[in-house]
Amino acid sequence: MNKIKILYLGFFAALVMFSTSCQKQLEVGNPNAPTIFGNVTNETGLIGLAQGGVYLNGLNYGDGWLGDSYFSLPWGYHDEMGDIIGGGEGSNNQTTTIPAPQSIQLDPASAASLITNPSPNVSIVRAYNTRGATAQTNNALVYEWQNMYAMQQAMNNVLDNVATVSYTGDKGTKQATMKAWAYFWKGWSYAQIGTMYYAGLITDTTGKTSGNYVDHNAIISRSNYYYDLAVTTLGSASSTNDYTAVLGKLIPAFCQVGHGQVMTTAMWIRNINTLKARNLLLNKLNPFVNGKAATISKSSMSGTMTAADWNTILTLTANGVTATDYVLTGRTAAINGFFSAGGGSVAGITTGKASATTYKVSERLIQEFDPADLRLKSNFTTAYNFTQGLSFGTRYSLNPEWQTTNLPGGGTIAGVYSYGTRNVGQYELIIAASYEENAMMQAEANIQLGNIATGLTFIDAVRKFQGAGLTASTAANQAAAMTLLTRERRVALAFRGISFYDARRWGWSYPIASGGGRYGATVYDVTAKVWTNAIINYNFMDYWDVPADETDLNKPTSGVVTNPNF
Repeated sequence: MNKIKILYLGFFAALVMFSTSCQKQLEVGNPNAPTIFGNVTNETGLIGLAQGGVYLNGLNYGDGWLGDSYFSLPWGYHDEMGDIIGGGEGSNNQTTTIPAPQSIQLDPASAASLITNPSPNVSIVRAYNTRGATAQTNNALVYEWQNMYAMQQAMNNVLDNVATVSYTGDKGTKQATMKAWAYFWKGWSYAQIGTMYYAGLITDTTGKTSGNYVDHNAIISRSNYYYDLAVTTLGSASSTNDYTAVLGKLIPAFCQVGHGQVMTTAMWIRNINTLKARNLLLNKLNPFVNGKAATISKSSMSGTMTAADWNTILTLTANGVTATDYVLTGRTAAINGFFSAGGGSVAGITTGKASATTYKVSERLIQEFDPADLRLKSNFTTAYNFTQGLSFGTRYSLNPEWQTTNLPGGGTIAGVYSYGTRNVGQYELIIAASYEENAMMQAEANIQLGNIATGLTFIDAVRKFQGAGLTASTAANQAAAMTLLTRERRVALAFRGISFYDARRWGWSYPIASGGGRYGATVYDVTAKVWTNAIINYNFMDYWDVPADETDLNKPTSGVVTNPNF
């Protein structure tokens, strides 16, 4: 186990005992409990450990800075660098500086319109990657690392106890369900590390320290290993009733609504297939810059997508999440939740008047919508703008509670996807896989393999699923289809923590000198002028360095912990 987590979890492990009743889900138990092993003696205790290990250790613990969960700050960085949201006036946890591009040229025909950032992303990321900066809440690199390795440790503890506790009912099924839960979340958390950081640690033994840092490809391989273990293990869950009883207690009751209800084993396996496809897609290049295929000359990604890769995507997604499947979701609760309605998610922090919220809706997100899209009409308004800071200027605000009062009947448009709300229990946060993501991967793979018409049908299916109200898609050629794909994927999957990874694999986040950049961008500047053909040179680090909080305390014995390409 990594040393930074020994510091965090040596105390916290004793706290991860949670009641599984509906009224007290996710409530911290006895803080004086000497060890988790002394408390976990039966399946009820193990379920409490496994539930708390995911929702508090992994998705909430240590997230008391900007927002209050993994979905507020770490995912906030993702969506900022993916340029679907911007920061605000103050640099809370570097949320203003992290997404600032290296330069913006407002008018391609005017060299004088070039505005250069004196402190671009890479310099900020590295300057504040110190333990001292962490103490001042300024080290962006530490938060996701902390969450995911906390989850790893918690799941190791669960696996250590599966064989030793007592069970009622079908013991084999209940053990298989508990193991699958732990294997799944180990796979998921390794995926988060391997997709974000240049290197990581394999921490599969409770309490074991290692200075052997492996590159992100090895971490993704470990993620797939645990996803496969989860699938194999689910095959041993022979009693449907006992499986459903256990999983129904592992997932908080207040999350078991909408698409978040208890998955069958077949649904869970389809969720895993979608996530394995994601692991492949998000960690290889598929450059599409300025409306055409491109080449990125320097990258830390594991190569460029091939025809074989696209066919693998099609195989996995053909058995991935369907429109009627349940998935893993998060909901807010009036008490004992794991994130708050106003501050626990990117959507919650973005919802409200742009002049008052910490996160702002990006003009580059809004420009992706078809003007006739009901998702645009139902979710966004220009009633309150924000003009401070060039790349963060926006005319748009997100809040379905007030922005659609002029619609017939008031309120949001029935049947249209809601991007955000601060009403308790109403926002459905997609934690892992979803139907929309699965279908968008099917669309992109088909387009890349030349099956353009088939790809467009998947785009239209997603639009229908989210109530966009648009007519059937058309594209004259592959480039036009890819343009449509990039726009729809950014719109359909907004606020789900993957927008940066799309910008990276399409080449947009790389410097223009390396073949990247964003062209034809809409920018709302500090003078309230709208530019519609700007060129943005982001030059963001593609995989983050390992946090200094880890490397200072857990000195590398092998491996590279700093991205050598930046």
